[in-house]
Amino acid sequence: MRSTRYPVLLFLIVAGVAAAYWWFSRPPEVEIVRPHRGSAAEVVYATAVVEPVRWAKVTSIIRERIISLCGCEGSKVRQGDQLAELDSGDARATLAELEARRELAQSDRERALQLLDRRVVSQQVYDKAQNEVIRINAMIAAQKERLRDYLITAPMDGVVLRQDGSVGEVAEPGEILFWIGQPLPLQLVAEVNEEDIPKVLKGHKALIRSDAFPGEMLTATVASITPKGDPVLKNYRVYLELPRDTPLRIGMTTEINIVTTEKEDALLVPLAAFDGTTLQILAEGERISTIDVRTGIRGTRTVEVLDGLDEQDRVVLPFREDLLEGSRVRPIGEGDR
Repeated sequence: MRSTRYPVLLFLIVAGVAAAYWWFSRPPEVEIVRPHRGSAAEVVYATAVVEPVRWAKVTSIIRERIISLCGCEGSKVRQGDQLAELDSGDARATLAELEARRELAQSDRERALQLLDRRVVSQQVYDKAQNEVIRINAMIAAQKERLRDYLITAPMDGVVLRQDGSVGEVAEPGEILFWIGQPLPLQLVAEVNEEDIPKVLKGHKALIRSDAFPGEMLTATVASITPKGDPVLKNYRVYLELPRDTPLRIGMTTEINIVTTEKEDALLVPLAAFDGTTLQILAEGERISTIDVRTGIRGTRTVEVLDGLDEQDRVVLPFREDLLEGSRVRPIGEGDR
């Protein structure tokens, strides 16, 4: 019994070693694809915000407590309509004090005029009283003008798109209290990197991706490009016109691809198959051959090949840096993509 156990055990060990050698020495598997014909598009990526074409921010220019708000968010307003009022108690008290001083100054001027007619005082005394009246009148006019700052009014006809702040809060200078604009038409305002801006031209079509409308094909058209860029952020502002029936809403953020170049019937290879302009293809004997090709339009998923590749070539996908020239491989997934 023992004499037969050892040969069987030895056979199993040899078989296991042989199986392991076969497993670890077999050629690695690689997925391959064939080049295909299709449309190639070069795009410029950017993020954008939906805004009305005509709109305005309404702010306070003084620091004061809010005592009333129109509560008109979503309502139509006309230019000059009152939206909010700030506490003007101190300012009105100052105006009342100035008006009282004016009455006193006018009384002093009348007295000086009477004394001048009687030659009791000089012309200089009367002129001084007259100048005081003029000075106080100027101060009253300035204070009345200043009181207008306590009434916040609509700068244009439109709809109150958003209202911020509450009664009792203190409005700070420059703090936005209202957003007023025309609901239509809408536009996208995008920030495009300075390296890409030379490719973007008025009239270019843009494809929009919005998390609010996944799967929907939304488009826009480049309407204008700001002449001056931001030297700190290194970008340029691009305005894109949206169709009137767009489902996008004011304030939404989107991702856009501005199509700068399009070409039909281009020879395309997946982007992941490239290492710069280098591809790996299968030569005779299922061995790796590394080739350099001339490329054209480089999209987000595919790259146009202008020269150096045939439609029947089998391309390794993705590019494998661990495979050397002449390495034997086992191809899988052969077909068009």
